[in-house]
Amino acid sequence: MPSPSDDELRYPVGKFNYDPSDAAAHRAERIDLIAKFPTGFRAAYEALKPAQRKHSYRPGGWNADQLVHHVADSHANAVIRIKLALTEDTPTITPYDQAKWAELADVQTVPAEVSLTLIEALHRRWVALLRALSPQDFERRAYHPEMKALMSVDHFLALYSWHGRHHTAHLKAIASNPP
Repeated sequence: MPSPSDDELRYPVGKFNYDPSDAAAHRAERIDLIAKFPTGFRAAYEALKPAQRKHSYRPGGWNADQLVHHVADSHANAVIRIKLALTEDTPTITPYDQAKWAELADVQTVPAEVSLTLIEALHRRWVALLRALSPQDFERRAYHPEMKALMSVDHFLALYSWHGRHHTAHLKAIASNPP
């Protein structure tokens, strides 16, 4: 059996692809994915043996603990970006260097359990917000300077529902390749 390609290791659920023409049709499904994500993500992490948590899903990739902290950071930024889009007139969001964040002291020293708990609480609030939005709210946008594009709340919803599946698959890949 051939080894998986770098793209297959990096994007186990496929690369993110957004089609604005079907955003409304997938909105409820995407909100449900965000609602269910913390449980599945925690289960994937807890299925790892302690030694596996320091291993990566691919050469040069983050280890399981870094993935958990990254998701907490990323999803916190997502909620803030969505709230900015909902409350300001086409705000410019602030990008951040995810790779550098993954090397900071908190990621290196704080147990992943702290971020798993944060993800659970954050997603509870996030889903409550998303379920309260009107169809017009999902059309509100923010400017993403790294992508040089306007992104609607629907676009963020699609991105982060994919992002959760993407990183859960990384944890499962670590589990399937014992050290």
